[in-house]
Amino acid sequence: MDTESLTTPQNTVPEPEQEGNTLSRYRVLLVLAVAELLAMTLWFSASAVGPELATAWNLSSAETAWLTNAVQLGFVVGAVLSATLTLADTIPPRYLFAVSAGIGAGATTLIALTVSSFLPAVLLRFLTGVALAGVYPTGMKIMAGWFREGRGFAIGALVGALTIGSAMPHLLRAIGGVGRPRLVLLGAAGLAAVSGVTVLFVRPGPYQSPAAPFDPGAVRRMLGDRGTMLANLGYFGHMWELYAVWAWIPVYLTGSFAARGDPAPTLAALLAFATIAVGGIGALVAGVFADRIGRTTVTSGSMIISGAACLGAGFVFGGSLLILVPFLLIWGFAIVADSAQFSAAVSELAEDSYVGSALTLQTAIGFLLTVGSIQVTPIIASAVGWQWAFAPLVIGPFVGTVAMLWLRRLPEANALAGGKR
Repeated sequence: MDTESLTTPQNTVPEPEQEGNTLSRYRVLLVLAVAELLAMTLWFSASAVGPELATAWNLSSAETAWLTNAVQLGFVVGAVLSATLTLADTIPPRYLFAVSAGIGAGATTLIALTVSSFLPAVLLRFLTGVALAGVYPTGMKIMAGWFREGRGFAIGALVGALTIGSAMPHLLRAIGGVGRPRLVLLGAAGLAAVSGVTVLFVRPGPYQSPAAPFDPGAVRRMLGDRGTMLANLGYFGHMWELYAVWAWIPVYLTGSFAARGDPAPTLAALLAFATIAVGGIGALVAGVFADRIGRTTVTSGSMIISGAACLGAGFVFGGSLLILVPFLLIWGFAIVADSAQFSAAVSELAEDSYVGSALTLQTAIGFLLTVGSIQVTPIIASAVGWQWAFAPLVIGPFVGTVAMLWLRRLPEANALAGGKR
C-alpha cells in the first residue's frame, strides 16, 4: 500500500480552511465525546445491577455473566454485519450513531419495564450490543474525519469518554440504585436517548472520506495487510484482559472486602466506578504521549503495566484500602490507556476509503475474544478464588506487547503518528 495514501485523505479541503477548522474540531470533539459517554452507559447497565437481578430472577453465576456476554456477542454480530456491508462508510455516520443509540435505549427500557426472567433479558441485551456496534466504531469514524494531526489525542479523548460512560451504571447504583435495578436501567436508557439527539449536531469533518461503494473485497484486503493486522493483534491481546476486568471487578472487590470482614456494597460500587472511570484519564493522557513519542511505545508500556497488575491483584486482595485503592487506580489507568491507540493505528494504516469498516472489523474480533475471557474468569474463580481469578488474563497483554514491538520494527510503522512509532 502506498504510504502517502495512508496519511493523505482523498477529500482534503484547501489548507487555509483546514487551519481555520481548529476551533471547530475541538468543539466537535467535545460534543462527540459527550454523546459517546452517554450512549455507552448502556454497556454495563444490567451488569452493574447483576446482584439484584440474580436475586430477583433466581439466576446462576453463569446466567448472570450472560447479562454482559450477550452485549459482547451482540456487538460482535452487529460489527461483523456493519463491516461486511461497509455500513460505517456508506451511511452518514452521525445518523447511524443516532439510530443505534436510540435502539439501545429502547431495548434497555424494555428490560426495566417489562422483563422478569433470564431469556428475554439476554435477547434484549444482545440487541443492545448490536446497536452499540453502530455507536463505538462509528464515533471513531466521525472523529477521524476531523483530525489528521493529533488523531491519537482525539481518539484517546473519545475512548476516555467511552470509558467513563461504561463506568456510569456503577455510579448510578452507588448514588441511589443499590436494591433498585430498574432505576439504574432507566437512567442509562435516558442518557443514551440524549446521546442520540446530541450526535446529530456533529457535522462531517473536512477529512471524512466520501461514501464508499459496497466492496466485498475490502474485508479481504484488510485481513491481508501486515501492519493493520499486527495493530489488530495488539488490540486483541488488550481486549482479552480489559472487559473481563471491567465485568468482574465489582465481584472481586466484594470478595476482597468480605475477606476483611466488611462487605460494604456501596463502597465496592464506588470503587468499581473509580477503577473503570480513571481509564478515561488514562486514554486521554496516552493519546497526548502517543502523538509525541509513538503509538507502539505507549501501547507496549500500558500492556506491561496492566499485565503485571493481573498478577498483582492476588497479592492486594483482602488488604488495606491504603494499598488496594492506589493499586486499582493505577491498573484502571493503564488497562485502557492503550485502547484508543490501536484504533488510531488502524485508522492510519488501513485503506482510507474503508477506515470505518476496518475499525468495525477490529472491534468485532476483539469483542468476540472478550466473551471467552468474561466467561472463563468466574470458572477460574470457582477453582482458585477471586484472589487469583485475574492472573490468567496476563497472556493477553503479553501477546499484545509482542505484536506492537514487532510492528515497531516494520516500515509500515512510519505511517503511525506522523512517523513516530
